Amino acid sequence: MKYIVVLGDGMSDEPIQSLGGKTPLAYAKTPVMDELSRKSEIGLVQTIPEGMKPGSDTANLAVMGYDPKIYYSGRSPLEALSIGVPMKDTDIALRCNIVTISEEEVPFEEKTIIDHSSGEISTEDCALLLAAVKEELEGDGYHFYVGTSYRHCLIWENGQVVELTPPHDVLTQVIGQYLPKEPVLREMMKRSHEILKNHPINLERKKQGLNPANCCWFWGAGTKPALKNFQEKTGKKGMVISAVDLLKGIAQGAGMAAPAVEGANGGLHTNYEGKTDRVLQAVCDEDYDFVYLHVEAPDEMGHQGSAERKVQAIEYLDERVLAPLTAALKERGVDYRLLLLPDHPTPVRVRTHTADSVPYLLYDSTDEKQQEWAYNEAEAKKSGNFIDQGYTIIDKLFSK
Repeated sequence: MKYIVVLGDGMSDEPIQSLGGKTPLAYAKTPVMDELSRKSEIGLVQTIPEGMKPGSDTANLAVMGYDPKIYYSGRSPLEALSIGVPMKDTDIALRCNIVTISEEEVPFEEKTIIDHSSGEISTEDCALLLAAVKEELEGDGYHFYVGTSYRHCLIWENGQVVELTPPHDVLTQVIGQYLPKEPVLREMMKRSHEILKNHPINLERKKQGLNPANCCWFWGAGTKPALKNFQEKTGKKGMVISAVDLLKGIAQGAGMAAPAVEGANGGLHTNYEGKTDRVLQAVCDEDYDFVYLHVEAPDEMGHQGSAERKVQAIEYLDERVLAPLTAALKERGVDYRLLLLPDHPTPVRVRTHTADSVPYLLYDSTDEKQQEWAYNEAEAKKSGNFIDQGYTIIDKLFSK
Protein backbone atom coordinates (compact mmCIF):
# COMPACT_ATOMS: atom_id res chain seq x y z
CA MET A 1 0.00 0.00 0.00
CA LYS A 2 1.24 3.48 -0.94
CA TYR A 3 0.04 6.67 0.75
CA ILE A 4 -0.32 10.00 -1.04
CA VAL A 5 -1.42 13.43 0.17
CA VAL A 6 -2.42 15.96 -2.49
CA LEU A 7 -2.66 19.34 -0.81
CA GLY A 8 -4.15 22.33 -2.64
CA ASP A 9 -2.84 25.21 -0.56
CA GLY A 10 -5.58 27.68 0.41
CA MET A 11 -8.08 25.90 -1.88
CA SER A 12 -11.07 26.28 0.46
CA ASP A 13 -13.09 29.51 0.31
CA GLU A 14 -16.43 31.21 0.91
CA PRO A 15 -19.42 31.47 -1.48
CA ILE A 16 -18.72 34.20 -4.06
CA GLN A 17 -21.45 36.20 -5.78
CA SER A 18 -19.64 36.31 -9.14
CA LEU A 19 -19.54 32.49 -9.07
CA GLY A 20 -23.29 32.22 -8.57
CA GLY A 21 -23.01 31.96 -4.81
CA LYS A 22 -20.64 28.99 -5.01
CA THR A 23 -17.14 28.60 -3.65
CA PRO A 24 -14.32 28.26 -6.21
CA LEU A 25 -14.06 24.57 -5.26
CA ALA A 26 -17.79 24.02 -5.91
CA TYR A 27 -17.79 26.14 -9.08
CA ALA A 28 -14.68 24.65 -10.70
CA LYS A 29 -15.01 21.80 -13.18
CA THR A 30 -13.37 18.98 -11.22
CA PRO A 31 -14.58 15.66 -12.66
CA VAL A 32 -11.77 13.63 -11.08
CA MET A 33 -12.27 15.09 -7.59
CA ASP A 34 -16.01 14.47 -7.86
CA GLU A 35 -15.55 10.91 -9.12
CA LEU A 36 -13.14 10.18 -6.28
CA SER A 37 -15.51 11.69 -3.72
CA ARG A 38 -18.23 9.22 -4.71
CA LYS A 39 -15.85 6.40 -3.81
CA SER A 40 -14.39 8.01 -0.70
CA GLU A 41 -14.94 9.22 2.80
CA ILE A 42 -15.32 12.99 2.86
CA GLY A 43 -15.65 15.41 5.75
CA LEU A 44 -14.20 18.46 7.45
CA VAL A 45 -10.94 18.71 9.37
CA GLN A 46 -9.77 21.49 11.68
CA THR A 47 -6.12 21.98 10.73
CA ILE A 48 -5.50 25.18 12.73
CA PRO A 49 -5.48 24.61 16.50
CA GLU A 50 -7.55 26.96 18.59
CA GLY A 51 -5.60 30.07 19.54
CA MET A 52 -3.01 29.74 16.77
CA LYS A 53 -2.78 31.98 13.73
CA PRO A 54 -3.91 30.41 10.46
CA GLY A 55 -0.98 29.78 8.17
CA SER A 56 0.58 27.23 5.86
CA ASP A 57 3.22 26.57 8.51
CA THR A 58 0.92 25.42 11.32
CA ALA A 59 -1.57 23.79 8.95
CA ASN A 60 0.93 21.70 6.95
CA LEU A 61 2.66 20.59 10.13
CA ALA A 62 -0.74 19.37 11.33
CA VAL A 63 -1.56 17.52 8.10
CA MET A 64 1.83 15.76 8.31
CA GLY A 65 0.98 14.60 11.81
CA TYR A 66 2.93 17.13 13.91
CA ASP A 67 0.85 18.87 16.57
CA PRO A 68 1.62 22.57 15.97
CA LYS A 69 1.20 23.34 19.65
CA ILE A 70 4.20 21.10 20.32
CA TYR A 71 6.37 21.44 17.22
CA TYR A 72 5.80 24.95 15.85
CA SER A 73 8.67 27.38 16.49
CA GLY A 74 7.98 29.92 13.73
CA ARG A 75 7.58 29.88 9.96
CA SER A 76 10.86 31.28 8.76
CA PRO A 77 13.07 28.75 10.61
CA LEU A 78 11.44 25.96 8.61
CA GLU A 79 12.17 27.83 5.39
CA ALA A 80 15.73 28.50 6.54
CA LEU A 81 16.29 24.75 6.87
CA SER A 82 15.25 24.20 3.26
CA ILE A 83 17.79 26.64 1.82
CA GLY A 84 20.67 25.36 3.94
CA VAL A 85 20.96 28.21 6.43
CA PRO A 86 23.29 27.11 9.26
CA MET A 87 21.05 28.18 12.16
CA LYS A 88 22.40 28.24 15.69
CA ASP A 89 20.17 27.75 18.72
CA THR A 90 20.54 31.47 19.50
CA ASP A 91 19.59 32.63 16.00
CA ILE A 92 16.23 34.05 15.01
CA ALA A 93 15.07 33.46 11.44
CA LEU A 94 12.70 35.90 9.74
CA ARG A 95 10.96 35.64 6.38
CA CYS A 96 12.12 38.43 4.09
CA ASN A 97 9.51 38.96 1.39
CA ILE A 98 10.39 41.42 -1.33
CA VAL A 99 7.06 43.16 -1.83
CA THR A 100 5.52 45.98 -3.83
CA ILE A 101 4.61 49.16 -1.97
CA SER A 102 3.13 52.29 -3.50
CA GLU A 103 5.43 54.90 -5.01
CA GLU A 104 3.69 58.21 -4.34
CA GLU A 105 5.81 60.95 -2.73
CA VAL A 106 4.73 60.47 0.89
CA PRO A 107 6.66 59.38 3.99
CA PHE A 108 7.54 55.68 4.04
CA GLU A 109 5.03 54.96 6.81
CA GLU A 110 2.20 56.40 4.70
CA LYS A 111 2.77 54.13 1.71
CA THR A 112 0.41 51.27 0.85
CA ILE A 113 1.27 47.61 0.34
CA ILE A 114 0.19 46.58 -3.15
CA ASP A 115 1.48 43.05 -3.71
CA HIS A 116 3.06 40.56 -1.29
CA SER A 117 4.75 38.66 -4.15
CA SER A 118 5.88 41.48 -6.47
CA GLY A 119 3.97 39.93 -9.33
CA GLU A 120 5.37 36.45 -8.60
CA ILE A 121 8.84 37.74 -9.47
CA SER A 122 11.41 35.18 -10.63
CA THR A 123 14.07 33.88 -8.25
CA GLU A 124 16.79 35.08 -10.64
CA ASP A 125 15.63 38.71 -10.62
CA CYS A 126 14.87 38.72 -6.93
CA ALA A 127 18.29 37.30 -6.07
CA LEU A 128 19.90 40.32 -7.76
CA LEU A 129 17.66 42.68 -5.80
CA LEU A 130 18.47 40.92 -2.53
CA ALA A 131 22.18 41.16 -3.37
CA ALA A 132 21.82 44.95 -3.54
CA VAL A 133 20.09 44.99 -0.16
CA LYS A 134 22.67 42.63 1.30
CA GLU A 135 25.55 44.83 0.18
CA GLU A 136 24.12 47.82 2.04
CA LEU A 137 22.43 46.28 5.09
CA GLU A 138 24.18 43.03 6.00
CA GLY A 139 26.41 42.98 9.08
CA ASP A 140 26.19 43.55 12.85
CA GLY A 141 24.53 40.16 13.32
CA TYR A 142 22.11 40.35 10.36
CA HIS A 143 22.53 37.98 7.39
CA PHE A 144 20.40 37.60 4.24
CA TYR A 145 19.86 34.34 2.32
CA VAL A 146 18.24 33.82 -1.08
CA GLY A 147 15.14 31.62 -1.18
CA THR A 148 12.59 31.16 -3.97
CA SER A 149 10.83 33.88 -5.98
CA TYR A 150 9.91 36.69 -3.55
CA ARG A 151 10.49 34.52 -0.43
CA HIS A 152 13.86 35.00 1.28
CA CYS A 153 15.40 34.76 4.74
CA LEU A 154 17.03 37.08 7.29
CA ILE A 155 18.99 35.61 10.20
CA TRP A 156 19.29 37.77 13.30
CA GLU A 157 22.08 36.57 15.57
CA ASN A 158 21.17 36.52 19.27
CA GLY A 159 17.86 38.09 18.33
CA GLN A 160 14.41 37.81 19.83
CA VAL A 161 11.09 36.53 18.58
CA VAL A 162 9.14 39.71 17.90
CA GLU A 163 5.56 40.21 16.75
CA LEU A 164 5.51 40.88 13.00
CA THR A 165 2.67 41.15 10.48
CA PRO A 166 2.47 38.91 7.40
CA PRO A 167 2.30 41.16 4.32
CA HIS A 168 -0.51 39.16 2.72
CA ASP A 169 -2.68 39.97 5.76
CA VAL A 170 -2.63 43.73 5.08
CA LEU A 171 -2.76 44.09 1.30
CA THR A 172 -4.05 47.50 0.09
CA GLN A 173 -3.53 49.01 3.58
CA VAL A 174 -1.24 51.83 4.72
CA ILE A 175 1.85 50.16 6.17
CA GLY A 176 2.74 52.42 9.11
CA GLN A 177 0.90 50.57 11.87
CA TYR A 178 2.15 47.19 10.58
CA LEU A 179 5.86 47.97 10.51
CA PRO A 180 8.09 46.29 13.14
CA LYS A 181 8.20 47.94 16.55
CA GLU A 182 11.82 46.78 16.80
CA PRO A 183 13.78 49.84 15.58
CA VAL A 184 16.58 48.10 13.66
CA LEU A 185 14.17 45.92 11.66
CA ARG A 186 11.94 48.91 10.96
CA GLU A 187 14.88 50.99 9.73
CA MET A 188 16.16 48.13 7.56
CA MET A 189 12.79 47.88 5.84
CA LYS A 190 12.78 51.62 5.22
CA ARG A 191 16.32 51.60 3.85
CA SER A 192 15.56 48.59 1.64
CA HIS A 193 12.95 50.69 -0.17
CA GLU A 194 15.52 53.41 -0.84
CA ILE A 195 17.91 50.79 -2.23
CA LEU A 196 15.37 49.02 -4.42
CA LYS A 197 12.97 51.64 -5.74
CA ASN A 198 15.28 52.77 -8.57
CA HIS A 199 17.14 49.52 -9.12
CA PRO A 200 17.52 48.76 -12.87
CA ILE A 201 15.46 45.58 -12.53
CA ASN A 202 12.56 47.55 -11.09
CA LEU A 203 12.83 50.29 -13.68
CA GLU A 204 12.60 47.62 -16.37
CA ARG A 205 9.69 45.88 -14.60
CA LYS A 206 7.72 49.13 -14.56
CA LYS A 207 8.39 49.63 -18.28
CA GLN A 208 6.84 46.19 -18.82
CA GLY A 209 3.82 47.01 -16.66
CA LEU A 210 4.96 44.69 -13.85
CA ASN A 211 4.88 45.42 -10.14
CA PRO A 212 8.28 46.61 -8.87
CA ALA A 213 9.87 44.55 -6.10
CA ASN A 214 10.72 47.62 -4.05
CA CYS A 215 10.77 46.80 -0.34
CA CYS A 216 11.85 44.05 2.07
CA TRP A 217 9.14 42.96 4.49
CA PHE A 218 10.09 40.95 7.58
CA TRP A 219 7.74 38.48 9.29
CA GLY A 220 7.42 34.92 10.61
CA ALA A 221 10.17 35.16 13.24
CA GLY A 222 11.14 31.99 15.09
CA THR A 223 13.80 29.77 16.57
CA LYS A 224 15.51 26.65 15.21
CA PRO A 225 12.90 23.87 14.89
CA ALA A 226 13.15 20.32 16.22
CA LEU A 227 10.84 17.83 14.50
CA LYS A 228 10.72 14.10 15.14
CA ASN A 229 11.98 12.01 12.24
CA PHE A 230 8.95 11.15 10.08
CA GLN A 231 10.03 7.57 9.30
CA GLU A 232 10.79 6.82 12.94
CA LYS A 233 7.47 8.37 13.94
CA THR A 234 5.26 6.63 11.36
CA GLY A 235 7.23 3.72 9.96
CA LYS A 236 6.82 5.22 6.48
CA LYS A 237 9.63 6.45 4.21
CA GLY A 238 8.44 9.86 3.04
CA MET A 239 8.96 12.49 0.37
CA VAL A 240 7.62 16.04 0.02
CA ILE A 241 7.20 17.58 -3.45
CA SER A 242 6.71 21.34 -3.37
CA ALA A 243 8.01 24.56 -4.89
CA VAL A 244 7.78 26.31 -1.53
CA ASP A 245 10.71 26.60 0.87
CA LEU A 246 8.42 26.20 3.88
CA LEU A 247 7.37 22.69 2.82
CA LYS A 248 10.91 21.73 1.87
CA GLY A 249 12.03 22.93 5.30
CA ILE A 250 9.44 20.80 7.09
CA ALA A 251 10.63 17.86 5.01
CA GLN A 252 14.26 18.45 5.89
CA GLY A 253 13.47 18.90 9.57
CA ALA A 254 11.50 15.64 9.54
CA GLY A 255 14.12 13.67 7.62
CA MET A 256 12.06 13.34 4.42
CA ALA A 257 13.31 13.76 0.87
CA ALA A 258 12.37 17.00 -0.89
CA PRO A 259 13.58 16.80 -4.51
CA ALA A 260 13.50 19.83 -6.78
CA VAL A 261 11.22 19.67 -9.80
CA GLU A 262 12.29 21.83 -12.73
CA GLY A 263 9.72 24.51 -13.49
CA ALA A 264 7.93 24.18 -10.16
CA ASN A 265 7.58 27.79 -9.02
CA GLY A 266 4.55 28.01 -6.72
CA GLY A 267 2.54 30.03 -9.25
CA LEU A 268 -0.52 29.39 -11.37
CA HIS A 269 1.59 28.11 -14.25
CA THR A 270 3.83 25.78 -12.26
CA ASN A 271 5.02 22.45 -13.66
CA TYR A 272 2.05 20.31 -12.58
CA GLU A 273 3.05 17.46 -14.87
CA GLY A 274 6.61 17.35 -13.59
CA LYS A 275 5.44 17.22 -9.98
CA THR A 276 2.96 14.45 -10.79
CA ASP A 277 5.63 12.44 -12.58
CA ARG A 278 7.86 12.76 -9.52
CA VAL A 279 5.11 11.32 -7.30
CA LEU A 280 4.76 8.34 -9.62
CA GLN A 281 8.51 7.79 -9.72
CA ALA A 282 8.68 7.82 -5.92
CA VAL A 283 5.87 5.33 -5.29
CA CYS A 284 6.24 3.11 -8.38
CA ASP A 285 9.97 3.01 -9.13
CA GLU A 286 11.54 3.89 -5.78
CA ASP A 287 10.91 2.58 -2.27
CA TYR A 288 8.91 5.52 -0.85
CA ASP A 289 5.78 4.62 1.10
CA PHE A 290 4.43 8.17 1.45
CA VAL A 291 4.47 11.24 -0.81
CA TYR A 292 3.13 14.67 0.11
CA LEU A 293 2.40 16.68 -3.04
CA HIS A 294 1.89 20.37 -2.27
CA VAL A 295 0.43 22.78 -4.85
CA GLU A 296 0.70 26.47 -3.93
CA ALA A 297 -1.31 28.03 -6.77
CA PRO A 298 -4.83 28.21 -5.21
CA ASP A 299 -3.40 30.07 -2.21
CA GLU A 300 -1.55 32.59 -4.38
CA MET A 301 -4.72 33.28 -6.39
CA GLY A 302 -6.66 33.78 -3.15
CA HIS A 303 -4.07 36.33 -2.03
CA GLN A 304 -4.43 38.05 -5.38
CA GLY A 305 -8.18 38.32 -4.80
CA SER A 306 -8.98 36.62 -8.11
CA ALA A 307 -11.90 34.19 -8.04
CA GLU A 308 -11.43 33.41 -11.73
CA ARG A 309 -7.76 32.52 -11.37
CA LYS A 310 -8.42 30.53 -8.20
CA VAL A 311 -11.00 28.46 -10.09
CA GLN A 312 -8.39 27.93 -12.82
CA ALA A 313 -5.81 26.77 -10.25
CA ILE A 314 -8.27 24.22 -8.85
CA GLU A 315 -9.14 22.99 -12.34
CA TYR A 316 -5.44 22.61 -13.15
CA LEU A 317 -5.01 20.54 -9.97
CA ASP A 318 -7.83 18.24 -11.08
CA GLU A 319 -6.85 18.00 -14.75
CA ARG A 320 -3.06 18.07 -14.57
CA VAL A 321 -2.37 16.32 -11.26
CA LEU A 322 -5.22 14.10 -10.12
CA ALA A 323 -6.29 12.84 -13.56
CA PRO A 324 -2.87 11.58 -14.71
CA LEU A 325 -1.89 10.46 -11.19
CA THR A 326 -4.92 8.24 -10.59
CA ALA A 327 -4.88 6.90 -14.16
CA ALA A 328 -1.22 5.91 -13.94
CA LEU A 329 -1.60 4.28 -10.53
CA LYS A 330 -4.54 2.23 -11.83
CA GLU A 331 -2.65 1.25 -14.96
CA ARG A 332 0.35 0.09 -12.93
CA GLY A 333 -1.81 -1.83 -10.46
CA VAL A 334 -0.62 0.10 -7.41
CA ASP A 335 -2.72 -0.16 -4.25
CA TYR A 336 -2.89 3.25 -2.66
CA ARG A 337 -4.71 5.53 -0.26
CA LEU A 338 -5.04 9.19 -1.25
CA LEU A 339 -5.88 12.13 1.00
CA LEU A 340 -6.95 15.31 -0.80
CA LEU A 341 -7.44 18.56 1.13
CA PRO A 342 -6.43 22.21 1.54
CA ASP A 343 -4.27 23.24 4.47
CA HIS A 344 -6.49 26.24 5.30
CA PRO A 345 -8.93 28.53 3.49
CA THR A 346 -7.63 31.60 1.65
CA PRO A 347 -10.87 33.39 0.81
CA VAL A 348 -10.80 35.71 -2.19
CA ARG A 349 -12.86 38.22 -0.20
CA VAL A 350 -10.23 38.77 2.51
CA ARG A 351 -7.12 37.81 0.48
CA THR A 352 -5.54 36.09 3.47
CA HIS A 353 -5.80 32.90 5.52
CA THR A 354 -8.62 32.00 7.88
CA ALA A 355 -8.84 29.32 10.55
CA ASP A 356 -12.06 27.63 9.36
CA SER A 357 -12.14 23.86 8.93
CA VAL A 358 -11.42 22.50 5.44
CA PRO A 359 -12.90 19.67 3.35
CA TYR A 360 -10.98 16.40 3.07
CA LEU A 361 -11.39 13.40 0.79
CA LEU A 362 -9.92 10.00 1.72
CA TYR A 363 -9.84 7.42 -1.07
CA ASP A 364 -8.73 3.79 -0.83
CA SER A 365 -8.19 1.99 -4.15
CA THR A 366 -8.82 -1.36 -2.42
CA ASP A 367 -12.01 -0.29 -0.66
CA GLU A 368 -14.06 1.95 -2.95
CA LYS A 369 -17.28 3.27 -1.42
CA GLN A 370 -20.58 4.08 -3.11
CA GLN A 371 -21.59 7.64 -2.20
CA GLU A 372 -23.43 10.54 -3.79
CA TRP A 373 -20.97 13.25 -2.75
CA ALA A 374 -19.18 15.88 -4.77
CA TYR A 375 -15.97 17.33 -3.33
CA ASN A 376 -16.55 20.80 -1.90
CA GLU A 377 -17.05 22.59 1.41
CA ALA A 378 -20.84 22.21 1.60
CA GLU A 379 -20.86 18.51 0.73
CA ALA A 380 -18.08 17.82 3.23
CA LYS A 381 -20.10 19.52 5.96
CA LYS A 382 -23.23 17.62 4.94
CA SER A 383 -21.38 14.32 5.43
CA GLY A 384 -21.31 14.85 9.18
CA ASN A 385 -17.68 13.69 9.41
CA PHE A 386 -15.49 16.06 11.42
CA ILE A 387 -11.90 15.71 12.67
CA ASP A 388 -11.30 18.31 15.33
CA GLN A 389 -7.54 17.74 15.75
CA GLY A 390 -5.92 18.13 12.35
CA TYR A 391 -2.68 16.42 13.31
CA THR A 392 -4.58 13.12 13.70
CA ILE A 393 -5.80 12.97 10.07
CA ILE A 394 -2.59 11.25 9.00
CA ASP A 395 -3.44 8.42 11.41
CA LYS A 396 -6.68 7.98 9.46
CA LEU A 397 -4.67 7.88 6.21
CA PHE A 398 -2.35 5.23 7.61
CA SER A 399 -5.07 3.23 9.39
CA LYS A 400 -4.94 0.43 6.78
